[in-house]
Amino acid sequence: MSDDMRLFTRETRAIVWGLQANAIQRMLDFDYLVGRETPSVACVVNPNREGYHKVFWGSKETFVPMYRSLKEAAEKHPEADVLVNFASFRTAFSVTMEALEIPTIHTIAVIAEGIPERDSRRMAHEARERGKWIIGPATVGGIAAGAFRIGNTAGTIENIIQSKLYRPGSVGLVTKSGGLLNEMMNIISRNSDGIYQGIAIGGDRYPGSTLLDHLLRYEKIDEVKFMVALGEVGGREEYRVVEALKDGRITKPLIFWVLGTCAPIFPTEVQFGHAGALAGSAEETAQAKLEALKEAGAIVPETFADLDMVIQETYKRLREEGVIGPEAEATYRPVPMDFKKALQKSIIRYPTHITTTISDDRGEEVVYAGYPLSEILQSGASIGDVISLLWFKRRFPDWATKFIELVLMTVADHGPAVSGAHNAIVTARAGKDLMSSVASGILTIGPRFGGAISDAAYYFHNALLSGLSPKEFVDDMKAKGILIPGIGHRVKSLENPDKRVEILVKYARENFPSTEHLDYALMVQGITTKKKINLILNVDGCVGVLFMDLFKSLGMSEEEIEELLRTEVLNAFFLLGRSIGIIGHVLDQKRLKERLYRHPWEDILYMVERPEE
Repeated sequence: MSDDMRLFTRETRAIVWGLQANAIQRMLDFDYLVGRETPSVACVVNPNREGYHKVFWGSKETFVPMYRSLKEAAEKHPEADVLVNFASFRTAFSVTMEALEIPTIHTIAVIAEGIPERDSRRMAHEARERGKWIIGPATVGGIAAGAFRIGNTAGTIENIIQSKLYRPGSVGLVTKSGGLLNEMMNIISRNSDGIYQGIAIGGDRYPGSTLLDHLLRYEKIDEVKFMVALGEVGGREEYRVVEALKDGRITKPLIFWVLGTCAPIFPTEVQFGHAGALAGSAEETAQAKLEALKEAGAIVPETFADLDMVIQETYKRLREEGVIGPEAEATYRPVPMDFKKALQKSIIRYPTHITTTISDDRGEEVVYAGYPLSEILQSGASIGDVISLLWFKRRFPDWATKFIELVLMTVADHGPAVSGAHNAIVTARAGKDLMSSVASGILTIGPRFGGAISDAAYYFHNALLSGLSPKEFVDDMKAKGILIPGIGHRVKSLENPDKRVEILVKYARENFPSTEHLDYALMVQGITTKKKINLILNVDGCVGVLFMDLFKSLGMSEEEIEELLRTEVLNAFFLLGRSIGIIGHVLDQKRLKERLYRHPWEDILYMVERPEE
């Protein structure tokens, strides 16, 4: 007897057409469970991507090669003689026809439903002409106990173990229904030593292989001691089995049931699920088929509910006759449970690596600090509201969120000459992308550019908290040799005030519950401008002290304010606002199609001399 009759062994390897990650993993889990040395999935065909698909082998991760074409996959893996075809009904025919022309592929499982009958008949005819096997279309596939599994056949690992599919039994099973294949394997395992092989041929009118094809195949496999088959109302396939019983081609005990015995109680013709499950004549009814099978020698139970009893009786009889030996229980390797499944069952503890307290994206929509995004959008919230939720985890009042937006507009841009914009412009003109150009500008933000907001807030707040008078604060900073952050401007002065500062001060006076930090800073300005009129409270300093007033007005504790300063949240406002301007400069340069920037010689002081020898 050739291995062709078995179709699948422990050495069988398959090409899977279509990146069906769950099905691939289930095939590999079965391989691991039954102790195969080599995974049954040789490779994957994915027309959209080549490379490797990551999978588990037990608890370890490994790779399965992935190719764009079936031709390449078959050439690289000539040992693979099975194709598990997960192509859609639109392309399953062409993929199958291509596979039939590949000499190394002998068996094809066509999973798709809805393939046109004309195409199904052509596939079946071509397979017979070439001496090859097709399982399907419209099938879950099949399984060789302890050896090989097609896709998702038999369901979960738990069901596989309960059905004793980790080692071969004595029963050859073939059905039309994929759902009933799984159920029958369970029934058989509870009433015998289990199945040797189970195949669902699919419920289409013209399957690639028939009930009889597989029964005749089982007839030639020594390990199969008796057979179980499930047919359906409609069609004449069961009568071909009747002929095989009569002419002696089937000699092993055959238990047969035909689904659809309830059809006569319906007043009109009913199709029972599959395309072929519709009686077109009296001979195609379930009752007529069952009578013919029983007369030909098949073992036919009185009802479907009696199947388990009939299987048990047949198994016991064959055991008593010595046809089937004692049931030998095989061991199996436990398959590690997937992390997500184990976590859901609360049977493991897993230390998380990232903690978030501001947003949650696990539900139907993202949640900002406890507020669903749709609720935020529908409430008429502004960007200031979003910042208050994501940065501070609380909903600020309108006067506070409007101040945030005023700050962002105020610091958005300061022309092309400052370091951030200049760097971004030069980078953009070098042909770099938007992201790189913006990053080069943002990276100049620091103590000398933008960072004064945070420093000004820190020093003014500590001075006020320490009870220093404005003069004592100025003298203390002078003694320490520290320039007061937020004080001084290169161009603006008392005579040429900064309009941005005036606008911020006016808003605070009209809307803030308290402005003690601003008042203190302006008193410091009164002292510093007596020395030089440009030592004014600049925009960075004004923003910094006003945020201190905002935090105090919102009832934040000293510990909260200290934490905010430590995390550089105030520099974040400058970073966010100035990014708007930097992006604008980069887009402007790209729109103008400016060429590579080269700094003019006349703007460089060259002091290059030959060193003394």
